[in-house]
Amino acid sequence: MRKNQLSTLCLVVSSMLATLASAQEDSTRTLITNVHVFDGVNEARIENANVLIEDNLITAVSSDPIEAENAVVIDGGGRTMIPGLIDVHWHTTYAYTPASVLMLNQGDMSEVAIRSMKGAEETLMRGFTTVRDPGGNPFTIKKLIDAGEYPGHRILPSGPFMSQTSGHADFHTLLENPRNSNSELSYWEKNMMAMISDGVPEVRKRTREILKFGATQVKITTGGGVSSQYDPLDVSEYSVDEIRAVVEEATNFNTYVLAHVMTDRGIRTSIENGVMSIEHGFFASRETLELMKEKGAWLSPQAMFEADMVWDSPVSAKKWKQVTDAVDALYPMAVEIGVNLAFGTDQLMDPSKAYQQSEYLVRLGTWMTPYQALKIATSENARLMEMSGPRHPYQDGPLGVIRDGAYADLILVDGNPLENLELVGDPQENFDLIMKDGVIYKNEL
Repeated sequence: MRKNQLSTLCLVVSSMLATLASAQEDSTRTLITNVHVFDGVNEARIENANVLIEDNLITAVSSDPIEAENAVVIDGGGRTMIPGLIDVHWHTTYAYTPASVLMLNQGDMSEVAIRSMKGAEETLMRGFTTVRDPGGNPFTIKKLIDAGEYPGHRILPSGPFMSQTSGHADFHTLLENPRNSNSELSYWEKNMMAMISDGVPEVRKRTREILKFGATQVKITTGGGVSSQYDPLDVSEYSVDEIRAVVEEATNFNTYVLAHVMTDRGIRTSIENGVMSIEHGFFASRETLELMKEKGAWLSPQAMFEADMVWDSPVSAKKWKQVTDAVDALYPMAVEIGVNLAFGTDQLMDPSKAYQQSEYLVRLGTWMTPYQALKIATSENARLMEMSGPRHPYQDGPLGVIRDGAYADLILVDGNPLENLELVGDPQENFDLIMKDGVIYKNEL
């Protein structure tokens, strides 16, 4: 080798070593000591534990002392560490936007975006570090949060939820009908907030567009809804062929389909044709829940009470009462059967009620133990989201658990929520530390 070549090689190696050393120096390490860890899976806490975080991942969980040179040390003071909470039915762009803005002329998207970006930080400060968003356009919000430019929760977006004409996503007035296939898209459709599609060819096209936009899973509606005016709760939406077409397109993208549906018939039709997550499902029969268990499908209901929301529309108010009357029968049956059970809240169109996200988690204690509720809102919800496969946007480690290699999404609770689930209902008072992706967003220790 010539002298000048050797000199060049030495410079390259030296530069690489310097870069590596700099990267190691820039690596952040946080050691949290003296905590009792609920790992998201096992009921028994890891007592008197220490947890080491390097950059955005947990690298050690041990009851023995951990040596961590140059680490920032935080004394947990005997608090309980739990994984960051997960909500698999959280509408980033609907939850903090009033109905007067969201529904009047289908909303002002600039205002919706500003309210939603601010709201994402509020959601994070309740300890919800990840959400699956089953309808709306949170793509830019997700981009800015993931880049670290604004605080907020992780998002697995479904993009616009999709229904047939006169379905749950149809917000056209009667005066706008009849529409033809060449009719101009509505403001919501243009802004990827909701989508109407009819017939197999159009369903396929819209599903592909939604996936192109970056959806990690696809949401359709196969039954009536409360907020929509032209689809009674008892109706079934989308034909078998249309459902199969959406499922096929999602499967081709290595992800899955979730369906808004409440009636037993609609749930069975959805499950029998490949839908893997049922949103709401309040009127499911025992036989249908057993079928869901057999298929490995998921049930994502909401612990809603009638007093939670007041509807201006008499149509919606009547449907709301039907739904909330069914909640108390569904949960114990689902727990008994052992169907895959998820936790989601579906807050809509009233920023003053968004705090109910925490209350809904506490309400699960009506039908199950605190351990069961917390496991569902952490590792079980994470397991559901893993059905997005390669479309899952967070691949560096698992979510919803506290163990080596997991994302450093965690909360320190002043008390033991495995004994008193109500502690998670007041995060402002009881959550003393909130970390997401290795970054501390709240620290009152």
